[in-house]
Amino acid sequence: MLEDLIKERERKLGKYQYFSDPYPADSRRDLVLKEAKDSFVKLKKSKKSIFLTGRIRAWRDQGKIIFADIEDESGKFQLVLDQKHLDKFDLVKETFDVGDFIEARGLMYETKRGELSLLATKARLLAKSLRPIPQDWYGLEDIETRLRKRYLDLLINREVRDSFVKKGIFWDAIRSFLKNSGFLEVETPVFELVPGGADAEPFVTHHNALDRDFYLRISLELPLKKLLVGGFEKVFEIGRIFRNEGIDREHLQDYTQMECYWAYADHESMMKFIEKMYKTVIKKILGKTTLFIQGKNIDWGKKWPKIDYYEVFKKETGIDLDIVKTEELKEKAKKLGLKIEQGFGRGRLIDLIYKKLVRPKLVNPCFLIGHPIEISPLAKADSKNPKKVLRFQILAFGSELGNGWSEVNNPIDQKKRFEEQMKLRAAGDKEAQRFDEDFIEALEYGMPPAAGFGLSERLFAVLVDKPIRETSLFPLMKEEK
Repeated sequence: MLEDLIKERERKLGKYQYFSDPYPADSRRDLVLKEAKDSFVKLKKSKKSIFLTGRIRAWRDQGKIIFADIEDESGKFQLVLDQKHLDKFDLVKETFDVGDFIEARGLMYETKRGELSLLATKARLLAKSLRPIPQDWYGLEDIETRLRKRYLDLLINREVRDSFVKKGIFWDAIRSFLKNSGFLEVETPVFELVPGGADAEPFVTHHNALDRDFYLRISLELPLKKLLVGGFEKVFEIGRIFRNEGIDREHLQDYTQMECYWAYADHESMMKFIEKMYKTVIKKILGKTTLFIQGKNIDWGKKWPKIDYYEVFKKETGIDLDIVKTEELKEKAKKLGLKIEQGFGRGRLIDLIYKKLVRPKLVNPCFLIGHPIEISPLAKADSKNPKKVLRFQILAFGSELGNGWSEVNNPIDQKKRFEEQMKLRAAGDKEAQRFDEDFIEALEYGMPPAAGFGLSERLFAVLVDKPIRETSLFPLMKEEK
């Protein structure tokens, strides 16, 4: 039983601490384990004693000699604990366990089987593990347990650790590409009086010192646009976003998002720029642009086609958005079994049907362009067709993997859009956008024509073919029963 194993380790802890501190503040490490392995021949010839540290991952007790594998972030290395050479051999034998962090001093040594090892002369505990690593007594396979106790998942599954290293490279590649293209990285507040920039329900918090309620931001958009008013021309932010919405394969409630804004550029310029960025980033993290995911071969390296929203919507649904009435959209949504909440207007109904029937068909990387104005309250209207906006989305595998616009910089137009959104809120649409007077005032001082773009960590999750929760270190979970 687990309780018995813990009691046994506590007994060993008590015995060890009679002789030495099992949790010392100091430690000595001359090389990480990969460096020790790579430098083995040179170190062996020098006959120089070195210090190595790591967590015990295997313990093979053969009586008067013990073979132990220790591990650090760089890899594994074998220790040989021989009664003839190791100081306090009996204490080590009787108190060390798999999972303990230790420090060992000794000489490089090659076993009869040719195993590169350290022949230890001294060993001490750096941290006693009071709970056995799960794989040693029951395993760790249940996904809920793995996500709740992510530290164990990382400890046991090297590929999980490697995936988060890859995720770090993903964000670094995006950051480097933007900076090398002249974009300035900035930070804007997480707390907002008016949450804006997206259709989403926010979280609410209370600021004690100011005695005011604030919202956690649902987008990075509006503060970054204010920076364009203030004179910056290329800005971006990589930051956390909070949306009080459902949990599924593609959605988290708190996640990392990147948004960039480019003065004097339009959505066409941004499309060319972003296609180049995606191809660079994908090759950086995966080493190639052709991927086999979800049973399909996808080539991100090809030129991405542009697909018109109205045309593909009509093709997949039979509905002509130029002439369809709102009531007809509502009836179509009902027939599809979609949940229609109070206050849903034309834009929300179009979006529901699109996500059900159209989006899943867009598998190969493409730009979806020419969205209806009803679903894009912050994008500039198309002068050739006022029913559409100058917007694009990047789609692949039936997922939305990026969003870009030519931005509204006409304060009168933006004010009307906000007013329409507020009517939807009054009718019961909780995700409709709020009227932001401060942003309108900023636009009244003048914002240059600009293009904006945003992507979230969903892109990384899709590229590595994992549900997004599994690519988050510590995702929010339901209460454990």
